[in-house]
Order: sequence, then C-alpha cells, then structure tokens
Amino acid sequence: MYITTKGRYALRVLVDLAEHRDAGYVAMREVAERQNISLKYLEKILPFLVEAGFIEGVHGKGGGYRLTKDPADYRVGDVLRATEGDLAPVACLTCDAPACERASFCRTLPLWKGLDKVVSEYLDSVTLADLIP
Repeated sequence: MYITTKGRYALRVLVDLAEHRDAGYVAMREVAERQNISLKYLEKILPFLVEAGFIEGVHGKGGGYRLTKDPADYRVGDVLRATEGDLAPVACLTCDAPACERASFCRTLPLWKGLDKVVSEYLDSVTLADLIP
C-alpha cells in the first residue's frame, strides 16, 4: 500500500476544513496557503471530495468549501479509499481482483490478509476529529 499525494493532500484539506469549520465556507485559496499545496492541484482533488460527499461548495462571493458532517464522522480509511481506491497490500486482495489460483495453497496469503485487516482497522479507527486539537 502506497498513499499518493492525492490521498495525503485530500486528508490535509479535510483536516484544515475541520479545524476551520466555525468559519463556514472556507476559500480553497486559504487552505492552499495554509497547507502549502498548489491551488491548481487542489482543484483536481476537490471533485473527488465533493463526489464522495465529504465536502460541499458554494461559488461566488463568500463561497468556498465546508465539511458535510461532523469531523468525528469522517474515518481516515474512508477518505483514503475514496481518493486512492483499494488499500490492499497485495494485488490479489484488491476488490476487483480475479480469484487467485494459488489461494488454496498460498503460504503467504494469511500474512497479507492479516496486514490488510490491521491497516483497515487502524485507518477506520481514526477520524478527522482525532487529528485536530
């Protein structure tokens, strides 16, 4: 499992919005400045966050983006799955993987399943609320 800049930046955007949720809609320019992320790159990430229902936006004066739920209702695992796709450590455990012909006698499959379980359980146990002061 490798978390790309897309996943890391998406998480940073959501944490920033969680920290500033009392401000209402937050301009992405402000988030970009605070997080030292290119606004152009953020504009590519925002549609994923909107489509996943994590944020909502308003255009025009006074517009910006805000979280759609309380920070405690956002699991880090869900955010990373929405931006990264599958978080499986090996190809045979991905959601769309064909049945592996070696599964019945693969000596390492239990290891990969265990790792996948630990990673998923951990990421699903952490929320945005846990990441903000």
